[in-house]
Amino acid sequence: MAELRTDDATLHFEVEGSGKPVTVFAHGLTNSCMELAAFTPMAPGTKVRFCFRGHGHSSTPEAGAYRYADLARDLDAIASETGASRAVGTSLGAGALARLIAGRPDRFERVVFVLPSILEGSIGISPVVERTAELLETLPREQAVEAILRESGRARTYEVNPGLRAFDLLMWQDMNPVGVARAIRETVRDVAVPDLDALGRVIAPALVIAREGDPIHPASVARRLGEVMQDVDVVVLDSESDFLASIPMLVDRVSRHLAGAV
Repeated sequence: MAELRTDDATLHFEVEGSGKPVTVFAHGLTNSCMELAAFTPMAPGTKVRFCFRGHGHSSTPEAGAYRYADLARDLDAIASETGASRAVGTSLGAGALARLIAGRPDRFERVVFVLPSILEGSIGISPVVERTAELLETLPREQAVEAILRESGRARTYEVNPGLRAFDLLMWQDMNPVGVARAIRETVRDVAVPDLDALGRVIAPALVIAREGDPIHPASVARRLGEVMQDVDVVVLDSESDFLASIPMLVDRVSRHLAGAV
């Protein structure tokens, strides 16, 4: 475990493995560097997992510092510190990655977007998202987490996939209520990439993974990336259950992509 101090945040990061390539993994909103911990051992070379500002063990800047430009700076700082030449972003992390390479198309040699959320417009503060932020701001952490998991519509999903509840609880065990609430309120109103066509300048091979029926991570976003990027492979699964059942295949696909294998 290590820390990197930037101009306005102290970022927690962890390194595992050794050798080339060096890949940085950027997690999703409300999660932490633990999000992909079960999958990084299968990836080649050196893997770097970090917590965005306001998440996990990283510091909590004041409100107004949780836009995609700020998150892209976090990602860039960790990648520079560790010499990462490849990047994987999931959900929020995919947005930060897109923001970074839209402005610096030669930043990475290979990139992976997993469940990219809306990139060209704001998600908007829906009642569910608003309620999540309110619970984090008003209840003790443990009570807030229980209420969020109970009210988020995940109950039916847990009945079908009981292991998901344990995974969600793991993601929230180091959750920073203040930082996550700030990140929720600011990122859902922000636009990750003002001009998605800017990603057309990226020549690094890209892999995009999405699934149908996800309102937060629409498959249309993955298809749009497939339209604008030069060298891109888009994988869209039919449903959440199909996505979960395909995780071993997806991990292998990501690992081979990062390694440069066909």
